[in-house]
Amino acid sequence: MLNKIDKYIIKNFLSTFVFLLIAFSAISIVIDLTEKIKDFVSKRVPIGQILFYFANFLPFILALLFPIFIFVAVIFFTSKMANKSEIIAILSNGMTFKRMLRPYFIGAGIICTVLLFANHFVIPKTNKSKLEFEEKYLWEHTYSKDDNFHMRISPNEYIFMSSWNPESKTGFRFCYEIIEGTLIKEKVLADKCDYDTIKKQWNLSEVYVRYNSTLGEKLVHHKSLIRKYNVTPNDLIERREAKQRMTTTQLNAYIKKQTERGSENLSEYYIEKYRRTAAPFSAFVLSIIGACIASRKVRGGSGIHLAIGLMISAIYIFMMQFSTTFAIKGSLSPLLAVWIPNILFSFLAFFIYKKYSK
Repeated sequence: MLNKIDKYIIKNFLSTFVFLLIAFSAISIVIDLTEKIKDFVSKRVPIGQILFYFANFLPFILALLFPIFIFVAVIFFTSKMANKSEIIAILSNGMTFKRMLRPYFIGAGIICTVLLFANHFVIPKTNKSKLEFEEKYLWEHTYSKDDNFHMRISPNEYIFMSSWNPESKTGFRFCYEIIEGTLIKEKVLADKCDYDTIKKQWNLSEVYVRYNSTLGEKLVHHKSLIRKYNVTPNDLIERREAKQRMTTTQLNAYIKKQTERGSENLSEYYIEKYRRTAAPFSAFVLSIIGACIASRKVRGGSGIHLAIGLMISAIYIFMMQFSTTFAIKGSLSPLLAVWIPNILFSFLAFFIYKKYSK
C-alpha cells in the first residue's frame, strides 16, 4: 500500500526526471543543430527530414546519458526536501530511513521498465532512421571496408578476399574452399570477383579450380566462371554502428549467424546486447546513492548535492566506457564488462546507505 508520502516522493521523482529529459532535449537539439547546420544548408536538406532526424536523435542521446538524468533527478528533488526539513519531519513521524527509500525503488522500477523496453525494441528502430539520414546527408562514405578477411559461409565452406570495394561490389584475390576434415576437396582461386545483384551470382575472372579426392588432384583454368555462393555483399560489409540499428531479436540472430560462420570479433555486439539490460538496472543503484547523499541538509544546499551527483554519474559513465574497452580490446567478458559498474556501485550504495541510515 502506498501512503501519501510514497505518492509524494514518486510524483516528485518522476516529474523531475521528465523535466530533465525535456530540458536536455532542447539543449541537445540546439548543440547538434549548431554543429550540423552547415551540412544541412550546403546539401539542401528538407525541413521535414531535419525534424524527422531530430525526432530519432533524441531517444539515442537521452538513453546514452540516462545515468546522469536519474542521478540528478533524485538528488535535485531530495535535496529540496531536505532543505525544507521535509525529510526530518518524515523520519520524526516514525518512518524509518529504509522505509522511506521504498518509493525511490518504485520510481526507479518504473523508469527501468520503460528504458528496458525502449533499449531492446524502440531505440534501435529510431537509431536506424537516424543513421540512414546521416549516411544520406552527412557521411561521405556509407560503409566501412575490411581487407584480408576470412569467412565461413557453411560448416565446410570458407571464402577469403584480400580486398573488397562495397561501392563497385568488386573483390580481388578471391579464394573459396571446401574442407572436409583435413582434406581440401575443392579450392577456387580468382584474381577478381564481382557480384551480379540481379542474377544474384558471383562472376569470377582468371580462375583456377583445384579438385582433390582420394584418387588424386586436378587443376582447371577458366578465363571466367559463374558461381553461386551462400554469401552476398551485405555479408562482406558492415554498416556504421550496425549493432545500434538492430532490435535485440535481430541482434541475437546476427550473433548466431556470425558465430556459425566462424567470426571471432563479436565483442561489440555482445556488449551492445548486454548493455541494453544492464543500463536500465543502474536506476536502482543510482537512486539509492542519490537519495542517501541528498537526504541530509548541508551548507551550500542543493548546489553541493548536484555537484556530487554530477561527479558520481560521470564516474559511472567513465567506468562503463573503460570496462567495455577492455572487453573489446582485451579478454574481459562482455557480460562482466557491462555489469562491472553496477556491481561496484552496488557496494558503494550499500556503504553509503549504512552510513546515512544511522
